Amino acid sequence: MTEELISAVTLAETPTQMVTAVKNLAAAKDLTAISTLIAVFGYNNPAAAMVAVDGLTELGEIAVPQLLEHIDDYNYGARAYSIRTLAAIADPRALDVLITVAATDFAPSVRRAAAKGLGNLHWHKLSFPENQTAVNRALDTLLLISQDTDWSIRYAAVVSLQALAKIADVQQSILTRLKEMLANDVEKAVRARIQLAYTNCGF
Repeated sequence: MTEELISAVTLAETPTQMVTAVKNLAAAKDLTAISTLIAVFGYNNPAAAMVAVDGLTELGEIAVPQLLEHIDDYNYGARAYSIRTLAAIADPRALDVLITVAATDFAPSVRRAAAKGLGNLHWHKLSFPENQTAVNRALDTLLLISQDTDWSIRYAAVVSLQALAKIADVQQSILTRLKEMLANDVEKAVRARIQLAYTNCGF
């Protein structure tokens, strides 16, 4: 059954057929479909890619190893969908990739997806003291990119800093940085997002 659904994806001749085929494959929730759903990221069909993102996100942690293994180094659109999926699943095994991509990728859309993922990982899945080290690495990266020249990257960093502020050990560092940004950031949208972070965090 799943083999037929996979074939339907590979044989789709129109964008609409592709979306339908990917929906059917994702609905099967079969682990053997993971590689095909990941391949859809590179088909230049945004609607189908978003269906694949949702399908892989529903499969959850079981999809993480293949997602990490098949991140596309050449197609930044496909890479953005992979990073978005990893961020949604929030498995801490994605930490290294999210850090690298958030700090160094040339594509702003990919960097934003990684930045947003860094604040929401399931830290409780890591044992002590590994979880503390992981949180601090994420924080260091977010503090770094909160100074980026691209305002949309700084905005994404604020979103993630707000999420990370749920962890008591790093709240003070985050509050200090948000205060600096509120005083100095030239972009009105970023300052507004910082104000929202203040409200939501109870600072």
